[in-house]
Amino acid sequence: MRWNSPATLVGGAAIVAAAVTLTAVAWPDATPPDHSAAAGTATTPTAATSDASSARSDTRPAAPTPSRSFALSKAPRTVPSVRQHEAARGPGWRPGGGSGVVIAKNSGQLADEGKLIAKELKIDYRGAVAAKAGDIELALESGKQAGPESYTLTARDGGVRIAGPDEAGVFYGTRTLKQSVRADGAIPEGVVRDQPDRPQRGLNLDIARKYYTAGWIENRLREMADLKLNQLGLHFSDDQGFRIASDTHPEIVSQQHLTKAEVRGIVVLAGQLHIEIVPEIDSPGHLGAVMAPHPELQLRNVNGQPTRGAIDISKPAAAKIVDELLREYDTLFPGRFWHIGADEYQALVVSDPEASFPQLAAAARKKYGADAKVQDLATGWMNDRAAVVRPKKEEVSAWNDGFFSGGVVKADQNLQVDYWTGKEIGARPPLDYLREGRRVVNLNDEFLYYVLGQPNDFVYPTGQRIYEQWTPFVLRGTKPVPQKYSKQILGARFAVWGDIASAQTQDQVANGIQLPLAALSQKVWNPVKPDLTWAQFKALANKVAG
Repeated sequence: MRWNSPATLVGGAAIVAAAVTLTAVAWPDATPPDHSAAAGTATTPTAATSDASSARSDTRPAAPTPSRSFALSKAPRTVPSVRQHEAARGPGWRPGGGSGVVIAKNSGQLADEGKLIAKELKIDYRGAVAAKAGDIELALESGKQAGPESYTLTARDGGVRIAGPDEAGVFYGTRTLKQSVRADGAIPEGVVRDQPDRPQRGLNLDIARKYYTAGWIENRLREMADLKLNQLGLHFSDDQGFRIASDTHPEIVSQQHLTKAEVRGIVVLAGQLHIEIVPEIDSPGHLGAVMAPHPELQLRNVNGQPTRGAIDISKPAAAKIVDELLREYDTLFPGRFWHIGADEYQALVVSDPEASFPQLAAAARKKYGADAKVQDLATGWMNDRAAVVRPKKEEVSAWNDGFFSGGVVKADQNLQVDYWTGKEIGARPPLDYLREGRRVVNLNDEFLYYVLGQPNDFVYPTGQRIYEQWTPFVLRGTKPVPQKYSKQILGARFAVWGDIASAQTQDQVANGIQLPLAALSQKVWNPVKPDLTWAQFKALANKVAG
């Protein structure tokens, strides 16, 4: 996972996709939802309207201006950009004194989303009542072509209706509305049909080596939600710290840490914002804080020298303490994701692991047969930890350099690969994992690694470079993998690592990652080449942020 080191509402023509000259990179073909109009194409408004949108706004004149007097609308300006907008002639919608948010029939689950957007737009929340002129109506609606997290936003006749097959989709529709109002004071007339290109989109945060307050983390969740990001990875155990209170092993917890009450608050807020937490206890490496009060568990080589961060996986007590922690925290984090680490086990970075660590070699042969080696023992460890959390977690992931080839023990085929590097011992090119049929999430350390202090030749990534040169297909370095593997590439996370924790303050980290996160959100939501230049995108991202 990282190196082992310290507007306006009216306008001219309807929006069309415009090519921007970017650094050479393979862009996937756009695959917009299967609707009658192509992405960004203007169409004549249909007659079908909701009860909410059929009413005339009570804030407008009794004799509304004929729609033909308006130019065709342009797509709302948002980050990420919407994937499809059907242009129309009309004034669009803006918050007014009589505006309110209402919930459609059989859509009571959307109360939280309704209250939030009402608060953000400073209008009334009226709940499950009939929509009036100038209102925003939220509705749950299934559709033959509607995918997860999709939504349709209709701005017509002075009203807005946001409908989707699930709460997340409707929520993202409210983010589009909020951002458009921030950017231009209103949402343009017409219909937005939108959905994410990738199911996993997020931020990975190392809270083990650098302590972040609960309030800081909650602010990042709010920013992520506005960008339609849906995952927060929390790496809370490493050599330098263990940052969440523990009931089973309080002796391992760092002085600065999050209480379980604080974590529960983070989990609740994340759920409200449709963000899933991906907790990580990394093993069998990066366990220094766990082993500090248990030195007998530290791995030692044939000469008795301790191996930094590595636990001795030949000892039953090593599995016992890690499994106790896994079971403790799988209840604190009730979501469907878990990360078991598995990267940078230092026993496997020497030239001859079997000679350097004879106890591991012996344990491998005893458990897996005469041909087994230390890498097989490590792979078995990874599979065993996955089995511990699997009963409660649907999706279990590990870092790519924990997946070895050529051994007698094979990594669990159901494990998701979080690909970060091709430089570590055991790491292989992305195509190796894809050809095996594995599902992969992109954490390319060339573009998506924000390593505090910039050690080991790391440099702070920029939003411009992500925006202009990276796509989810660029898993390693700068070369994309073939598009035929698209379905196996589940998405991407931008990662913050605390190698030199004092290099930046919390506020500096927040400022430093704002534009990179915005750029990533664009690339994992909308697969087409961006319409805006970087300067235009940056200005828009800054305008809609906050």
